[in-house]
Amino acid sequence: MSQHLLAIDQGTTGSTALVVARDGTTLGRATVEFPQYFPQPGWVEHDAEEIWRSVEESIGKALAAAKITAGDIGGIGITNQRETTLVWEKKNGAPVHRAIVWQCRRTAGACDELKRAGHAPKIFERTGLVIDAYFSGTKIAWLLDHVSGARARAEKGELAFGTIDSFLIHRLTGGERHVTDVTNASRTLLFGLSSLAWEDEMLALFRVPRGMLPAVVSSAEVVGETRGLSFLPDGIPIAGIAGYQQAALFGQACFRPGEAKCTYGTGAFALMNVGEKPVWSKSGLVTTVAWRIGKQPASYALEGSSFIAGAAVQWLRDGLGLIKTAAEVEALAREVPSSDGVVFVPALAGLGAPYWDQDARGVIVGLTRGTTRAHLARATLEGFALSVYDLLEAMAKDAGHRGASPGTGGIDLAQLRVDGGAARNDLLMQFQADVAKTRIERPFEVESTGRGAAMLAGVGLGWFDMQSAQSILKIERSFEPKMTSAERDAHVARWRDAIRRTRTS
Repeated sequence: MSQHLLAIDQGTTGSTALVVARDGTTLGRATVEFPQYFPQPGWVEHDAEEIWRSVEESIGKALAAAKITAGDIGGIGITNQRETTLVWEKKNGAPVHRAIVWQCRRTAGACDELKRAGHAPKIFERTGLVIDAYFSGTKIAWLLDHVSGARARAEKGELAFGTIDSFLIHRLTGGERHVTDVTNASRTLLFGLSSLAWEDEMLALFRVPRGMLPAVVSSAEVVGETRGLSFLPDGIPIAGIAGYQQAALFGQACFRPGEAKCTYGTGAFALMNVGEKPVWSKSGLVTTVAWRIGKQPASYALEGSSFIAGAAVQWLRDGLGLIKTAAEVEALAREVPSSDGVVFVPALAGLGAPYWDQDARGVIVGLTRGTTRAHLARATLEGFALSVYDLLEAMAKDAGHRGASPGTGGIDLAQLRVDGGAARNDLLMQFQADVAKTRIERPFEVESTGRGAAMLAGVGLGWFDMQSAQSILKIERSFEPKMTSAERDAHVARWRDAIRRTRTS
């Protein structure tokens, strides 16, 4: 009997495959990057065929690294960049256009029109989301309106919409299955949080034909089997699906209400489990489905997104030339004991939660003749942590509205689990613990998204339950707050002032 899981972790800049043993040990891992396309300022696209080839290549390399064959795989879990939007032909699976990436701002004007028309409260009530170009709804409409003949073909039932999970499952099953799970569906602006179904009113508002949409399935259940692939045998069940951040929440074993995690990747994404009833944010966050296990009630999460985190380090490297590799930023930042009053708000793609100002731009304040590149590096890391501080503060306030463990005001989280590449940065993690006044727990494996996909697949296959899934998580190090209240207050005050300068309204 096959005792290994294959996790496909399809991210924004690359695809990672992990071979995971039944006890949760990662036996092999491989990442294959693919190109990014920027046809206009603020526009970001991916070629779906290049994504597919990167997935295929990463699976082959991961199997080789694990020293097993494809026949040793007993099940597949998938996690994916979430709001990235694809439309393809049903008859042959060919995309009609490059994918519009979650970072893309091309539909910001359409979002502004919807806000001016007064649709924001209704959309928030139904979907838990704010109107923003981040989400999929306006992206689908753009594709239908700008690809020649696409809207007419969609109305005839010839085209399919999907986020990347849907596209991968369609390909993995030889075109037999067109599905998405509840977590990815909840990021489209088309899906009802309470109904857990596509909402006709939202489809009409965003002008999306129902016939394009995938069937909605649970996050942990068998939804199809591999078929017709050159690199995997037929019959391997696909048993776990979750969007990137929800997979990380599951991979961090945040199974109880009030437990939270933050992923430090291209952006920073904080999620808090709020239980089996959705909480509508009063503090600028969004509500999302955390997961659904089989036919059990769904679990929900509050989410806050800072669009730029690790991407700011890339900017220091590629845009300013201050460092040669991203890994150098911590050593450079440690050359100075503080940022010397320099504050960097990394709003290089607008401000996400809790501000939702898509026209905001990054600012650096507090520069003097004594400012060095080391001060800028430290201010960049502190900017990550202070962005996350805003998200955690909003979460604590919102969760307190229904008496959850974080309390009714301020940050009172007992702990925050962290993952993503930047979570390896000890300086950043200590500063995060200090400003959030919260213990930070970092697992041995900081790539929690793939682990979460494997855990969901294991649950979907019946290999283990939630309790045994939790035992897979191993904590490598904790960071306790050390900063004085006066120091913390000074950092937050400078941050608030810098945010005010960043805002466009």
